[in-house]
Amino acid sequence: MSNISEALSNITNSGWHPPPWYQFEACSVAPYAFVFYYGVKVLNLFVGFPTNTLVMWHIVKHKNEGSTSDIFIFNLALLDAFFCLMTPVDMLNRLWLNDDSTWYFQRFSYGVKDMTPLFLTCICLDRYIAVVHPIVFTGIRDNRIRTGISVVVWGLVLAYALAKCLIGVLSVSEVFGGLILFAFFLMVFCNLSIIWVLRKSVAGKEVMNPVKKKAFKMVTIVLAIIVVNYLPPVALIPFASTFSFVDFRCKISLSVFSIMDLSCTIEPLLYMSKMEKLALCPCLKGPATKTNNVNG
Repeated sequence: MSNISEALSNITNSGWHPPPWYQFEACSVAPYAFVFYYGVKVLNLFVGFPTNTLVMWHIVKHKNEGSTSDIFIFNLALLDAFFCLMTPVDMLNRLWLNDDSTWYFQRFSYGVKDMTPLFLTCICLDRYIAVVHPIVFTGIRDNRIRTGISVVVWGLVLAYALAKCLIGVLSVSEVFGGLILFAFFLMVFCNLSIIWVLRKSVAGKEVMNPVKKKAFKMVTIVLAIIVVNYLPPVALIPFASTFSFVDFRCKISLSVFSIMDLSCTIEPLLYMSKMEKLALCPCLKGPATKTNNVNG
């Protein structure tokens, strides 16, 4: 015990001290966005990780009953689960260690998260083609096509994440800006087109078909989530250079990207809302009814 105390004393005397919880000394005047940031991190770890894991489990278990988009949803959940699982490493290094080598892993995880809109875009495109161009969709239902697309996306994800990890954040900032702008507008276009087609299909009818009504509601929710999670960074990027360091790094960017990180929890919860209770928990099933044959 005395050896540990002596070691800690030597570290303190040598000038080591934990980094400020608000990361930059300049942020001491406005540190409260970091509270929101850490809150989102904790939420993602304790809610986002298990729900993303549950989504992956459900897709694997019901792979013969799922939709064509499930392969993209699975990959999206996998990336989000990894990002959520990095929370302890991220918080420990930010609040205590401030280790340079650990920052490489943190930058890699953020690189992975930056690219998750690619899989979300694939989901939106898949649904767009299915609803707006059903004839084309019948010719591309083969999941091997989606597997190939997923492999390409994974290549882009890893290349970007490694570049951000090894070369630095600034090396990929323009790539991220272009990606988020492209993905956002494409996703909005796809979902608005789906909503338009669904609304048009019931024009002149008093009641919308229950299936189409459910689809319409779900697409509307997805569109709202996309706007809430991804519009802030889209709106921020063109004006980033106009803000001071404190305003941008301590307040605005931290809050904006925390909102974007919330998608790790919101997206699996949305998927789970479509799952039947019995699929979520087999224990909810009632006892099987047995039929007794009476031979008279």
